[in-house]
Amino acid sequence: MEIKQGQLLQGIGSPADLKKLGKEQLHQLCDELRQYIIDVVSVHGGHFAASLGVVELTTALHYVYNTPYDQLVWDVGHQAYGHKILTGRMDNFATNRKYGGLSGFPKRSESEYDTFGVGHSSTSISAALGMAMAAKYKGEDRKSVAVIGDGSMTAGMAFEAMNHAGVTDADVLIILNDNCMSIDPNVGALKEYLTDITTSPAYNKLKDDVWKALGKLPVGKNFTREMASKLEHSIKGMVSKSSNLFEALNLRYFGPIDGHNITKLVDTLSDLKNIPGPKILHVITVKGKGYALAEKDQTKWHAPGLFDKITGEIYKKSFDTPQPPKYQDVFGHTILELAEKNDRIFGITPAMPSGSSLKIMMDKMPQRAIDVGICEQHAVTVSAGLATQGMKVFCNIYSSFMQRAYDQVVHDVAIQKLPVVFCLDRAGLVGEDGPTHHGAYDIAYMRCIPNLVVSAPMNESELRNLMYTAQLDETEHPFVIRYPRGEGVMPEWKTEMKAITVGTGRRLKEGEEIAVLSLGHPGNFAASAIREVRQYGINAGHYDMRFVKPLDEAMLHEIFKRYRKIITVEDGTITGGFGSAVLEFMSAHNYQAQVRILGIPDRIVEHGTLKELHRECGFDANAIADVLKEMMKEKVSVSLHQ
Repeated sequence: MEIKQGQLLQGIGSPADLKKLGKEQLHQLCDELRQYIIDVVSVHGGHFAASLGVVELTTALHYVYNTPYDQLVWDVGHQAYGHKILTGRMDNFATNRKYGGLSGFPKRSESEYDTFGVGHSSTSISAALGMAMAAKYKGEDRKSVAVIGDGSMTAGMAFEAMNHAGVTDADVLIILNDNCMSIDPNVGALKEYLTDITTSPAYNKLKDDVWKALGKLPVGKNFTREMASKLEHSIKGMVSKSSNLFEALNLRYFGPIDGHNITKLVDTLSDLKNIPGPKILHVITVKGKGYALAEKDQTKWHAPGLFDKITGEIYKKSFDTPQPPKYQDVFGHTILELAEKNDRIFGITPAMPSGSSLKIMMDKMPQRAIDVGICEQHAVTVSAGLATQGMKVFCNIYSSFMQRAYDQVVHDVAIQKLPVVFCLDRAGLVGEDGPTHHGAYDIAYMRCIPNLVVSAPMNESELRNLMYTAQLDETEHPFVIRYPRGEGVMPEWKTEMKAITVGTGRRLKEGEEIAVLSLGHPGNFAASAIREVRQYGINAGHYDMRFVKPLDEAMLHEIFKRYRKIITVEDGTITGGFGSAVLEFMSAHNYQAQVRILGIPDRIVEHGTLKELHRECGFDANAIADVLKEMMKEKVSVSLHQ
């Protein structure tokens, strides 16, 4: 399918070109930009509904502000596709999220217009405030704007940033992109009227004049300005309840306004640009705007994959034989199965009920399966609180998001030895979402914490067994279960659950001279590699360790006594990870062996498909087979000459 830009859009190579358009042309440009996003994403994939909802806002921001000199910070970045297209990346936009192509998120190394790299939510206000403070210090007339969604606004970090912003005189604008529910549902003429008054140059000039005049009175500048400020806050508070929260934080509140009225947005932003100090603009948008199906089912169309833009059919792979389920779905069905038998089980997730599949339990047991919003720290500590009362809590958090709650894991769970079960979804490389979402570090940062059990299943059956073990009364430690994004290996996955002795691995195959020790799903890559190298006369042993903490020391003693060459395989960072733990054991017990560690290298891994990234990082089946052949090259040489 040939994708063409509209008449106006094809002439936009940068925001400078955008500014050449008359205000009356912006509506057509927005229609063309929205259609281009639909065309590209339907054919090439990516996030969808979020960017459609901010087409007008994106256009207005680049039309009014002098980007990149003025700093524009997007929250998360799902909504930044229009931003990328308008800032010189239109011709390459089809490579979005593809190996070697554009990132799916704003990225500083990709463009000067991407002022801050984002992937996790709720960072925009802090970043923009820092930029505004630096501009003031350097004496620059540089504007800073943070665009944050109402979902991202649920995180504590956003409120920490607003709390700080309110006591500064930094020139920062916070745009609350509200695409769900208004802070105050009473949106109508009165609110529009308030916005017209508070954003008009005349109103703000009058207020500034009043402040200046009061400052000349003999009673003292501080007193009179304080009175003027209280007067304004009181009037706005009586008229607009939604302003109270932000005004209480010393942020001048404007809105809400229609986020799809491009003329109104341009006029409002032009006025706000001339109002100094910290302020917040409340914009109402519709996620998926302009594509009816996405407007109707925003969750489904957040990142639908490839689809027919005319019929709305989302293309699914068809298979002749049953396929393995996603690990997340195994978790979702298994926790419900366990909860039906154990009435003390709770499920907690920070804003990812569909992504983690906890929604399966939420639909059946809403009192015991809870979405706490984008609040990873709170998710961990509320789980700890439940555990103090005898509840068995499965706290399901994406691996990279768990990084945000590390102190709570240590302080609130591990020190108190509370038996919270941390199910770390998307552990390892995650594919197209790239470095902000790769779950590369959890093995290393979890195994150094006392009192924690850290485990990884090789397949769906093992995931079920680990979950079953973790909720038993005799399991009194915090328990980490990490598993990857995507499908497992067992079409017939619903096996009977069995308890596993904590800290024990499995010997899958005995071998000679060389053994592969694997942790988690990459064990399947190792098994394939071991089968591949048999043709070269290599009889490699294979051990699924299951636990990186505690290690199966009895099994490791057996391995080091039997094999002189060892390969460890993991989908975590090789620095401080599973392989490092094996080396520590070897050193502590004075064993001598040739050891190769395969896993995620000590560098930032960019985006691509899982297969592409596993190959790049050197721990897919082919890479493991190559290392086996390299370490057993004498055996291979003999085999090839026979």
